[in-house]
Amino acid sequence: MAKLVEEFKKRIIILDGAMGTSIQNYKLQEEDYRGEEFKNHPHDQRGNNDLLSITKPQVISDIHRAFLEAGADILETNTFNGTRISQSDYGMEEEVYRINYESAKIARQLCDEFTLANPEKPRFVAGAVGPTNKTASMSPNVEDPSFRNVFFDDLVVNYKEQISGLN
Repeated sequence: MAKLVEEFKKRIIILDGAMGTSIQNYKLQEEDYRGEEFKNHPHDQRGNNDLLSITKPQVISDIHRAFLEAGADILETNTFNGTRISQSDYGMEEEVYRINYESAKIARQLCDEFTLANPEKPRFVAGAVGPTNKTASMSPNVEDPSFRNVFFDDLVVNYKEQISGLN
């Protein structure tokens, strides 16, 4: 962290771009998201961008590389939906740690590669901890404004697990 703070004092630091939009450019199909490992998984996986860090790591690596080549100093991990809550839509709750771990590993390898090539411009990885697909701040049920489909303590547990994979 100290090294990043020092870089902020020296220059403008550039954050990478939109991972989800970049993934859309690949026009991936269901089979791409599943890969060989999850080809018989009972839930659809198309749109599960985080899973691509396991099933299509080269796509994620290529996107990260393009951002670094364009001048990015910080890569965000491909983990915007890397929690059990979000992965439950795909039946991939048990892959949460691995999704986060593999995503961080891909970003770290590329940042190290680019920093080694130009030590005067170190690159950094930021773990992307996005919102879940559920909200604790308002009810999804207009008939019962007090109802919540997720609670703060649930979010704490989910984010702890996600962050443990990012370390």
